[in-house]
Amino acid sequence: MSRDPEWRNFQTEGQGKVYQGYSRLYDSIDALAAIAFIIGSALFFSESTQREATWLFLVGSVFFAVRPLVHVVRDFHLARLPVPGDEGGEGET
Repeated sequence: MSRDPEWRNFQTEGQGKVYQGYSRLYDSIDALAAIAFIIGSALFFSESTQREATWLFLVGSVFFAVRPLVHVVRDFHLARLPVPGDEGGEGET
């Protein structure tokens, strides 16, 4: 398990793994958005590549719009996971 202090407070290892997976997805989206904006910015220096630059800015914007959805989905996923003492056992899917 990671040493990220945010998810040390989970009641099961499964919850921590789910949190870690969503954190990786969130960070990947951040990186892809940044790459799209950096490449798009460089492409704006030439008139012949402005169309591609515009598309990369749109793609980067979509990535930034998806970021908060990752947190919402993560929170719903974590809320549905069973915790020790819940009816039905201690499953960690």
